[in-house]
Amino acid sequence: MLSVEKLKTKYGHILALKGISVWVDEGELVAIIGSNGAGKSTLLKTISGLIRPTEGTIKFYNDDITKVDPSRIVEAGIIHVPEGRMVITKMTVRENLLVGAHPVRDKSRVRKDLERVLNEFPVLKARLGQGAGTLSGGEQQMLVVGRALMANPKLLMLDEPSLGLAPIIMERLFQIIADLHRNGITILIVEQNAKKALSIANRGYVFKVGTIAQSDTSTRLLIDDEVKRAYLGA
Repeated sequence: MLSVEKLKTKYGHILALKGISVWVDEGELVAIIGSNGAGKSTLLKTISGLIRPTEGTIKFYNDDITKVDPSRIVEAGIIHVPEGRMVITKMTVRENLLVGAHPVRDKSRVRKDLERVLNEFPVLKARLGQGAGTLSGGEQQMLVVGRALMANPKLLMLDEPSLGLAPIIMERLFQIIADLHRNGITILIVEQNAKKALSIANRGYVFKVGTIAQSDTSTRLLIDDEVKRAYLGA
């Protein structure tokens, strides 16, 4: 589904991605782990067109999207949930969700998708008319994921979804992400909580200073001694 080849991305004169290559098959859940500043979020921003690479290619279903406008990347089915929640605070929960459906032309599909999202996130159903800015951190995170689902993603990219969440809310969020994957959504997740991310993923990449230090199945990465010492608290 997604193929990233020899990608280099800069911030000014700083090379944030140093020629990395990653791929995601349809139906997979792939985790990207690593320390802060390793280039994980930069990869997602480059895939979604928010940052332009200096070298390399990005292909989605064999179509080259390396220099495609971000709006067209969304229309192609790549939906990026960035770090920081970014709800539209002055809009209601319902209005935030409907913003996510902007690429969808079939209005009957929008109604069905809204019902599906509210079934997945019942806490949002109870707060449809509430201002998004009044929600708790965990509720806001569920809202931005729900808003992304309203766009009917072919590939859902999540950047640090558990950041700042209480443990019980984090557990619920990872259950939801795992459920979405089981229901057929392809997911690429960047996550500081490496153990939780790998526990629900098929495969993983370990980023280190703009390079890929390791890549393997999540099962093997979870028992790898170096990964355990560096990222799993073992």
